[in-house]
Amino acid sequence: MTHAASRGQQALATKRATSHLLYLHGFRSSPQSMKARLTAAWVAQHRPDIEWWCPQLPPSPAETFAMLNERLATWPAAQSAVIGSSLGGFYATAIAEQFGLRAVLLNPAVSPARDLEKHIGETTAWHSDERFFFRPEFIAELQAIAPAALTHRGRYFAIIAKGDEVLSWVEMIGRYAGCRIKLLEGGDHALGDYAVHLPDVTGFLRLDPPAT
Repeated sequence: MTHAASRGQQALATKRATSHLLYLHGFRSSPQSMKARLTAAWVAQHRPDIEWWCPQLPPSPAETFAMLNERLATWPAAQSAVIGSSLGGFYATAIAEQFGLRAVLLNPAVSPARDLEKHIGETTAWHSDERFFFRPEFIAELQAIAPAALTHRGRYFAIIAKGDEVLSWVEMIGRYAGCRIKLLEGGDHALGDYAVHLPDVTGFLRLDPPAT
């Protein structure tokens, strides 16, 4: 292969590589979650050139979706990707459907409108003493956001733990049937061994830096 051809292939790979990455945390979580911090550290070390966004999500699903829509409307869809954990996986699915993004889903919530009804009222965040209200109207907001179906299952990669103590792994498997799935024996909702799976995440999202 000539140097010119090699440079051409590298340029094409760079063009196709992900340049914008969004991370969406779960219910009561924050950008300080273990998985968010590990991903941010990987980006800082291996892909400091990309635009990394890991926002603190407001309690209101409608406000969250409006915030995400405003920012993502300025991103190049073909070179953008999203990672979502738990409730963030639900949001990531909706955003991926709307903008045509590649998405990695970490123990994603399938029916948060049903599952979060028991959390209506005042609650606390995991990583601070901050209190917030999860309001009854948020249930309808979640229902309004939920995409009816996945239009391009090849865009999705779900990492699902059978040991999830919060969500049903069977329900997750059903929701993302036909997508790439990594089903873990055991594990937990938080994916405490996330670092082990990070290479799969970055590879699927075309984040790995080109070989030199």
